[in-house]
Amino acid sequence: MMELRGKAVADALKEKIKKFLDKMDEKERPQLAVVRVGERSDDLAYERMVMKNCAALGLPVRVEAMNEQVTTDEILELIDALNGDDAVRGILVFRPLPVGIDEQAVIEAVSVEKDVDCMNPQNLQYVMVSDERAIPPCTPEAVMRILSYYGFSLEGKNVVIVNRSGVIGRPLSIMMLEQNATVTVCHSRTKNLARITSQADIVVVGVGRPRFFGAEYFNENSIVIDIGINFDERGACGDVDYDAVAPAVRAITPVPGGVGTVTSTVLLSHVLPEAFL
Repeated sequence: MMELRGKAVADALKEKIKKFLDKMDEKERPQLAVVRVGERSDDLAYERMVMKNCAALGLPVRVEAMNEQVTTDEILELIDALNGDDAVRGILVFRPLPVGIDEQAVIEAVSVEKDVDCMNPQNLQYVMVSDERAIPPCTPEAVMRILSYYGFSLEGKNVVIVNRSGVIGRPLSIMMLEQNATVTVCHSRTKNLARITSQADIVVVGVGRPRFFGAEYFNENSIVIDIGINFDERGACGDVDYDAVAPAVRAITPVPGGVGTVTSTVLLSHVLPEAFL
């Protein structure tokens, strides 16, 4: 069994970003703008992680913190200013926004070119039609980068994705089709799910059910990508019962330490796409 750890993939991405930034004058380096409304504990934790990663790379980051009494118009005014600021190359808005804020209006206001987390529906449209201007959602791109890094080609492979959301399953299916995979998208109402997944070459799962997928969902040659992040009495875990499945498959991502590790770095890579040309 091969364990597909995310750290090596993330480190390779970070190395490219850092090398590119090291060639730039500090005053010329692009900025990531983080927009946070209120002080939700998960938002603050994510903010600390983003700032730590940016500091390690030498990527400037600025946090625009607003209180929960802010209005939609005030947030839109801030977004407009960030859109027009040439120093800002990426905008990340923490969601969900407080009740009373028109979240859809906010995400649609973020410039498509600066939308590092694929919030703007226009970016999703670009992904769906394979437009070269697309900035894909971070988690699907993380999945693709993990498979590529560890040398797994999608050409001619049968792939099953157990997630049909607009930010993971659907865009990921398009991205995999672009690499000539044959893709089946499943969901909570799919019948005979284990029979379908166990016949696939690659299985991507993300249903939000801790340790739901046992060995019967896979075969000895399965490549398993677990994008679930859950907590149970034993701590953090994925949607796959790792202990039961890992010895019985060809390769698998751990949780924690798998896809999530790469996702946060993909976000930063979207601020500086030219580093990967």
